[in-house]
Amino acid sequence: MEITSLQWGITIALILGLLAYDFVFHVRKAHEPTIREAAIWSAVYVGIALFFGLVILWLDGPTLMAEYYGGYITEKALSVDNLFVFLIIMGSFAVPRADQQKVLLFGIVFALVARTVFIFVGAAAINAFSWVFYLFGLILILTAGNLIKGEIGEGKEDDANNIVVRLARKVFHTTDYYDGDKLFTVHHGKRALTPMLLVMVAIGGTDILFALDSIPAIFGLTQEPYIVFTATAFSLMGLRQLYFLIDGLLDRLIYLSWGLSLILAFIGVKLVLHALHENTLPFINDGAHVPVVEIGIGASLAVIISVLVVTVLVSLYSPKGRALRTIQRTQDLTERYLALPADAPAEERNALAQQIAEAHAHFPRISEKHKDELIESRARFRTMLETARGQHREFAETGRVSTPSPDLRTEG
Repeated sequence: MEITSLQWGITIALILGLLAYDFVFHVRKAHEPTIREAAIWSAVYVGIALFFGLVILWLDGPTLMAEYYGGYITEKALSVDNLFVFLIIMGSFAVPRADQQKVLLFGIVFALVARTVFIFVGAAAINAFSWVFYLFGLILILTAGNLIKGEIGEGKEDDANNIVVRLARKVFHTTDYYDGDKLFTVHHGKRALTPMLLVMVAIGGTDILFALDSIPAIFGLTQEPYIVFTATAFSLMGLRQLYFLIDGLLDRLIYLSWGLSLILAFIGVKLVLHALHENTLPFINDGAHVPVVEIGIGASLAVIISVLVVTVLVSLYSPKGRALRTIQRTQDLTERYLALPADAPAEERNALAQQIAEAHAHFPRISEKHKDELIESRARFRTMLETARGQHREFAETGRVSTPSPDLRTEG
């Protein structure tokens, strides 16, 4: 079924309207969203995306609806993985918390523009050359391998220190400090680029790399440009709110990269099978179609959802996942205890001390290997825990705390 120009126009207007609303009512005035605000708007955007699938069912039929939902879930999962990189970039540039919304919205808009270009280039290439499916399939299989390689390897790339940023710092006059949310400022009498502009360059550069993975992935589920565009666009909608909602929780999904690699490899194989079925390359089966089994959209959707569910469950309930939860809970409670004011109520001190003791009681079950992997600095962690215990013993004996908390920002 062909998508009408009217349907395209209304859809684009809806997406632009959502972006404009996001900017005017949420981003224009710098502030840090609360968990409640982030949760509500994340749910709203997911609800809009799911409802849009029903609109596609009404207008275009069940096949395109299934393709849309499959593409949306895949792109949303990849977007969540992208948030890891956003977290690294934001941390590397020390972006003020209140200004992170603007950076993220820029990243979303840039990603939407970049991916739209890739979508129409990809669609045109597919219509002209069926062998492009081979290329897309190999890209996804290689990407899946790189994800696994990144999990096995020890070194991590500094995503904020990419070549574009390094070049900008060499060629242009830049500052090391922020001037609100300004992109340019005056430094030593000269117009200079601020870190706010550089972080946007870093986010934009990584968005292009993300598009190289995500667009072939969704073309593996559907070749209808309208479905590719809408599934991609709605997966990006709400990404800003999701960032603030799950910031600090993403690292609990310790096997997310493994799950995404399986999904990308599966879609890559699906694309190669489709390419064989539609084969026109003369050096493969003399240019004739190869009779292979093709994977339908229903099976694809089932595999994607199943892999994501298993990935989350294994991340949370495997020995390593349980160890991570115990370590994070102990560290969080310890930091809260050390941050208590001198006149904090006894009930609050006693409750936190009890919770720390209960969490730490699970430590004997954690292997030394997992402790080394999951605790960034065991010396820092031990100092925090011993100081909190010492302060509480002192409080129990004297009714007050005089031992200062360590300046943990400069340790480990």
